[in-house]
Amino acid sequence: MTKKPHNIDLLTLDELESKEINNIIDLAMDLKKQQKKGNEKPLLQNKTLAMIFEKPSTRTRVSFETGMFQLGGHALTLSPNDLQLSRGESIADTAKTLSRYVNVIMARVYDHKLLENLARNSSIPVINGLSDSYHPCQILADFMTIKEHKKNLKKIKIAWIGDGNNVCNSLILGCAKLKIQLSVAVPDGYEPEFDIVKIGKDAEVLEVSDNPEAAVKDADVVMTDTFVSIHNTNSDRVKKFLPKFQVNQSLMNKAKKDAIFMHCLPAKRDQEVTSDVIDGSQSVVWDEAENRLHVQKALLVHLLGV
Repeated sequence: MTKKPHNIDLLTLDELESKEINNIIDLAMDLKKQQKKGNEKPLLQNKTLAMIFEKPSTRTRVSFETGMFQLGGHALTLSPNDLQLSRGESIADTAKTLSRYVNVIMARVYDHKLLENLARNSSIPVINGLSDSYHPCQILADFMTIKEHKKNLKKIKIAWIGDGNNVCNSLILGCAKLKIQLSVAVPDGYEPEFDIVKIGKDAEVLEVSDNPEAAVKDADVVMTDTFVSIHNTNSDRVKKFLPKFQVNQSLMNKAKKDAIFMHCLPAKRDQEVTSDVIDGSQSVVWDEAENRLHVQKALLVHLLGV
């Protein structure tokens, strides 16, 4: 198997340098303008993306598949039952086989170690479409959305309220790369991964507390995510977050007056966020969702060296 460069995959967000992140965001904004004008170029013509889904998906599947189509490429949607994985073929052998057929793999999985195994045994780029530990594509879309609404990513403060989950882990890595101040407020026992927190603190961009009001003070962006997800299905865990860690209008009023609200979706309305906030004038969640399409197109172009 041909050895690939160490930075050809996107598994956490740590694989990208700050310049690469900024370049991907700028390209995404340009591709978005082209798409709105109907002037897109077939940058991925004759390229094929294999998408492996262990779990349900709305935004990830539709945005990747549509993005490949818009850039002239093709996407294959595969569940474990569509592959010989369901009959015991190893991830390593699957990776080596797919590497001979397609140009890039995106996988949405439960266990992040599966992604690492997939990337280690493939000779083509592997993209994390979400795992139990990280969600890098979401953070690229989030940074793009913030740049659209705040004009740049400098001197920005982000507040993350709720669960120190996979999205939060990648957000910390992204903020460490771009030197964006991040204040995370989570209940005791629900902190982001220890090693990730250390990276954020070493970069002098991260504060972690159990105080949502302190976290949103002077924040330009307020983010949250669902308290119960595909990875954490125990409904009793919601009790650990409510009412203290709910993003409501009262909490938004403690951020900057022009602060924006973001949520990676799907949302559990009136749990982690009230309907008046997610549907209100400060919410940019639909721009955020749309930008998954544009930033992933830019990411594919970047990884494939087009």
